[in-house]
Amino acid sequence: MPIKIQNDLPARAILESENVFIMDEARASSQDIRPLEILILNLMPLKEDTETQLLRALSNTPLQVECTYMIMSTHESTHTSASHLNKFYVTFQDVKNRRFDGMIITGAPVELMEYEEVNYWEELKTVMEWSRSHVTSTMHLCWGAQAGLYYHYGIPKYKREEKLSGIYTHRTLDRKVPLMRSFDDTFHCPHSRYTEVREEDILKHPELKILARSEEAGVFLVMNRDGSQIFVQGHPEYDRMTLNAEYHRDLNRGLDPALPRNYYDHDDPFSIPPLTWRNMANTLYCNWLNFYVYQVTPYDLYKEPSPEVI
Repeated sequence: MPIKIQNDLPARAILESENVFIMDEARASSQDIRPLEILILNLMPLKEDTETQLLRALSNTPLQVECTYMIMSTHESTHTSASHLNKFYVTFQDVKNRRFDGMIITGAPVELMEYEEVNYWEELKTVMEWSRSHVTSTMHLCWGAQAGLYYHYGIPKYKREEKLSGIYTHRTLDRKVPLMRSFDDTFHCPHSRYTEVREEDILKHPELKILARSEEAGVFLVMNRDGSQIFVQGHPEYDRMTLNAEYHRDLNRGLDPALPRNYYDHDDPFSIPPLTWRNMANTLYCNWLNFYVYQVTPYDLYKEPSPEVI
């Protein structure tokens, strides 16, 4: 998928070096097609890294995608420069009267807090409610998945005895669902979290379906019946070295972290870990965009006027 990228977005140079198919604004505007409008609510602290990871994941089907990046106005980001945020990000007030084909809500490093203790929780609740009427399909990642399941369905999270960090094997449970098309029987995906949602709580909701799980990592992929809400309790977008950076960061902070499981060859934290989940991630995002966004979203997003959000 040619990703439409602002000419000076830092992720552009990285993706071009990887031969990812991107398109600048001038070329995109010359094509007589409507791009898919994807809103990315980026709650991760290192926003430029997450931008690159998600753009890479969205780049593998033959449709044009245009991404809008959003931050919470009720939270001050201290790990990304103000100039970058001012130039490339919007707030909910800027987009509340727009409609989008798809939306991604990322994870956030706040999982040990109760949801109501997070300083932008009320604003996030407003965004998640708004997504029900203004977005065709929303994908929630890691803490974003836990928050979405809690807000929409009242499903609680639980603190684990120790941090789940590493690459874990998952089993596909229903390949007849289009989201799982072309998945292998088993696949790998990174996890990095202290909390979890549990299968028994999800099974109490017949409107939800568990599509993949892991013996070690638990529930991985959940979808509501029409695909308008997808919950991924993991990080398929992670780069090869993301878990490595997290491990060495925590090590330098004196936190004595455990080695990420199934990640380094011979458990050598100074080696380059093998990349074993990229095909899975590409398939997941491609299926989402094709079957739950492109095939469902109206050509004219504004055929029926969107009610103004107060």
